[in-house]
Amino acid sequence: MVNTRTPLIAGNWKMNLDHLQSIAFVQKLAWSLKDAKHDYTAVEAAVFPPFTDIRSVQTLLDADKLELGLGAQDLSAADSGAYTGEVSGAFLSKLDVRYVLVGHSERRTMHAEDDSVVAAKVAAAHRHGLVPVICVGETADDLEKHGASAVPVAQLHAALAEVPSSAEIVVAYEPVWAIGSGQAATAEQAEQVCAALRSALVEIVGVDAAAATRILYGGSVKAANIASFMREPNVDGALVGGASLDIDEFASIVRFPHHVGT
Repeated sequence: MVNTRTPLIAGNWKMNLDHLQSIAFVQKLAWSLKDAKHDYTAVEAAVFPPFTDIRSVQTLLDADKLELGLGAQDLSAADSGAYTGEVSGAFLSKLDVRYVLVGHSERRTMHAEDDSVVAAKVAAAHRHGLVPVICVGETADDLEKHGASAVPVAQLHAALAEVPSSAEIVVAYEPVWAIGSGQAATAEQAEQVCAALRSALVEIVGVDAAAATRILYGGSVKAANIASFMREPNVDGALVGGASLDIDEFASIVRFPHHVGT
């Protein structure tokens, strides 16, 4: 089957940039990509700012008709109510947010989000018309005990337990041992796990939906290594952390088809 999946480069800003800084950043990023004549239909690019920046970024994207996608870094499993500090998917939807990260390794480790919480958040995203970017991945201990794909595949099965097979999703494989280490997985390692995840999707949602679902790699992605990942048949983009805060670096990652050797 011919791969018709549009690559997605997603920039997770984490807890960086205030709302004023985010406006300046998005303007400069959009200008940089425009100057380079970037084709967003060939490679989609999206930014995932902190909650306090989303309205500012959304207003800018709308006013200037910028083609960057907009994502959020998390959402509540609840729709409304007495949940101090939580943000509903309903609120994000009203701000034209398209994507939302769910189950990021930092949420799993720092906030004790287990598979049941992740599944509830995926369901909440679906209820509000958001596309969950479901993060799965293994720690160094998981890698040693279970191999590279066992834990991510189990996490994916759990995450999709409460949504219909027709739900649009994106999967992001992030080997926890590689995040922030400066040492990315090899392209071959990423492909091995992404292929296993696609096989799991065939079991969960069927052949056609699995073939249409984008699977991203995340973990110390840089302009210098993105092209090698994107050559792999089951890697459809990247979830970019630290490098997404550098305009030139992120723009270069988005424009990976123009890199030498691709």
